[in-house]
Parts: sequence; structure tokens; C-alpha cells
Amino acid sequence: MLKRINNKFAVIFTILLISSILFIGSSKVKNVFAVGRAYDNLKVFAEVLTLVESSYVEDVKSEDLIHGAIKGMLKTLDPHSTFLTPDMYKEVQVETEGEFGGLGIEITIKNEVLTIVAPIEDTPADRAGLKAGDKIFKIDGELTKDMTIMDAIKKMRGKEGTNVTLSVIRDNLEEPKDYVLTRAIIKIKSVKYNIIDETIGYIKIKSFTKTTADELDNALKSITKNKIDGMVLDLRNDPGGLLNQAVEVTDRFIEKGQLIVYTKGKIEEQNLKFSSTGKNAYLDFPIIVLVNAGSASASEIVAGALQDLKRGVVLGTQTFGKGSVQTIIPLSDGSGLRLTTAKYFTPKGRVIQGKGITPDIIVEEPIVAATKTTAGRPETGALREKDLKNHLKGEEGTPEDAAAKPVIVKGKIGEEDPQMERAVSLLKGWNLFQQIKGTTVK
Repeated sequence: MLKRINNKFAVIFTILLISSILFIGSSKVKNVFAVGRAYDNLKVFAEVLTLVESSYVEDVKSEDLIHGAIKGMLKTLDPHSTFLTPDMYKEVQVETEGEFGGLGIEITIKNEVLTIVAPIEDTPADRAGLKAGDKIFKIDGELTKDMTIMDAIKKMRGKEGTNVTLSVIRDNLEEPKDYVLTRAIIKIKSVKYNIIDETIGYIKIKSFTKTTADELDNALKSITKNKIDGMVLDLRNDPGGLLNQAVEVTDRFIEKGQLIVYTKGKIEEQNLKFSSTGKNAYLDFPIIVLVNAGSASASEIVAGALQDLKRGVVLGTQTFGKGSVQTIIPLSDGSGLRLTTAKYFTPKGRVIQGKGITPDIIVEEPIVAATKTTAGRPETGALREKDLKNHLKGEEGTPEDAAAKPVIVKGKIGEEDPQMERAVSLLKGWNLFQQIKGTTVK
């Protein structure tokens, strides 16, 4: 038996060794000692794999063992790098198309607990009353402890009309609460819009899918048929999405040749700069961008760029702070790898990762009987990137105080949407000052 194990080990190790040589050669690794250590580690891995297959009390599939090993390896990285089984890889492809069957929530792992980043507006999760920061500790009675994000997504998605029960812990609830949600086709029409008080345009971007820029173009054409005094761009609870769509959205509001965002990675191909084209740009009205702790990733790119370029005033609360780029890489067996390959930075070089975008005007949502922070503002308990286990640090870039010191305005209890109310008031005030500009007070 020992001979059979050794023979099998030799075959596995040879395959791993050849693969490693090819990979290492293509990556131009300079440290030969590190290469030697990698071979030693591969040897141990092959030994364990062989022993489990030959001696474990029950039969196991090699595929399951390999996939489990890959998942464990990626767990040592940041919370956004994950392994995608073939089924999960297909789900991710479907999601970016903008339509899928599910509940409509963005999730992450905080302190090893499945946690909601934000519910997507007008979805079963949103209508049921799920909130950012809710902790999902069971899905259909199954504990989520040690469950990966992709495993959880797979359990929550399903056929339209079927039910799923989420057991949720919330800070202000004395005991867990069960939410029975009916799955629906989540058609992420990512942009909605209207006119406020006949003069203020309002555009809400729910998420950044492949159709967002086209939907935004339609919204802008409709809103600007008649002259508007200003526009509110609402990115609150927008969990992000596609990088190229964030670039295109920003491009609609700035002059040609302006840097929108740039990325830095380990390899040269990940060091990219994205600048504006000036095509279809709307430049003749002021913009206020609404953000909160649920504004993440692509939302932060847009808010940070408009803030840096002095094109818009950012209003709301500190954003989520996800400033990393994930690349989806297909693998040979139909599975995929979602790997963090770069960090992105605002035009002025400000770091978003782990910090987020600080609004120019901080307007907290009123919270009854809230505890107070050292700054004297309500403590919302909102989840942010810096709270996640193994989150990437954001030390690089310009100092966090590169932006102007924010103005703090407290929301009043009883106001339905203090952030929106402040935004509309500011835009109306700006229009009034424009009308009297140039007059002399005597």
C-alpha cells in the first residue's frame, strides 16, 4: 500500500511541479529560494491529498478536495477574493447581465458572520425591510458560520416564486427575526429618475451593471428636455459593480481629458488610467452626490472623482471604503477565480480602500435613542470595509485630509429624508445666488 501511495504521490507531485515551473517562468520570479520553498509546500500538499484519498474512512472526490483546498487558500487573502465553482461562475456571469432570480442583497463576511452591505432598491429584500448591517446567521435553517459568500448566494438564489427564510440579527432587536422572502427575477434596472419641484433633476443609480451608462443617457435626455437648476445624483446603498460603468457614468459630467480613476497592481497590466472623453457631457448645472455607508466600490469611484474635480458636492455619510479591483479569471474546468488584482485611487491620488469617501457635507440620518461617538454624532453601527477580516490596508496615496474638512449638519428627528432635503435646498439656494450674481448691494 505504501508503494502505491508513493507512486501516486510521485505522479501528483510531478504534475504540480511542471505546472509550477510553467507558472513561475511566465511570472519571471527572481527569488530562487522562494521557488524552492514553493516546491516544498507543493510536496506537502500532494502528500496530504494522497493520504486523504487513500486512507480517509469514507470515499471522497478529488475534485471536492482540490476545490476545498483552493477555497481555504483564498480565505487567507482579502474578503473579496473567492473561488467560483462552475455553477457559481455561471451565476456571476448572469449577475453582470443585470437579471437573475434571487432576493436582491449585497452581502459580505464580517467577523465570520454573513452580513448585509445593502439591499438593492425595489427587490424582495428591500421590500421585506432588510437593512445594511443586518447579520444573517441562518439560511433556511442552516447556520451560515463558515459559509462562503458564494455558497450563501447560491442558497439564496433560485426559481422565481419560491421562498427562502433568512434568520437575521439586528442591533436594535432583542432576539433574531425570521424573514420569509419570495424569490423574484431581479431585473436590475439600475437607473431611475424624476424631476423635483419642476427644476431639480433626480437620478438614482442602484448598481453598476453593463446597461447603467445607457440607462443614464436616457435619464439625462429626459431630465434635460427643459432647463434644470441642478441635479441630485443618488448613490446611497449602491453596492457598486462594473468598473467601466463607473468610468462612463463619471464621463457624462466632466470635460474631456480629465483623469477619473487609476489603478495600481502587482503586474504592469493592472496599472491603468481612465480619463474622460467629453462625449455626451452635461456641464451646465451643479450636482450634489448623495452617499452613505452602503455606497461602495463603483459608487465611490464616481463620488470621489466628482469631488476631486470640483464637479459635484458630496453629501451624506462616510462611504463603505472598498477600493480594490476584482478580476474574474476563468479556469480550465469551467470554474473561476475572483481575485483582487489592484487598488484604485481618486484623481488626486486619495485612497478609498479601507477609508471611503468623506462627504463635503456630512448629514447624518436621525436615529432615535442612538449612542454617541466621540465626535458627538449618532453611531449608526454601519458596516464598512475596514470592519472586514483580512481587509486590505489603504496606506498608499495622498493623505486622507487631502479633501476639504467636511461641514457637519445633524439630521432632525421627524425628517423623512434629511439628506435629500439638504441637497434640494442647496441646489435651490445656488440657483438663487446665480440669479443675483453681479448685482451690487448698496
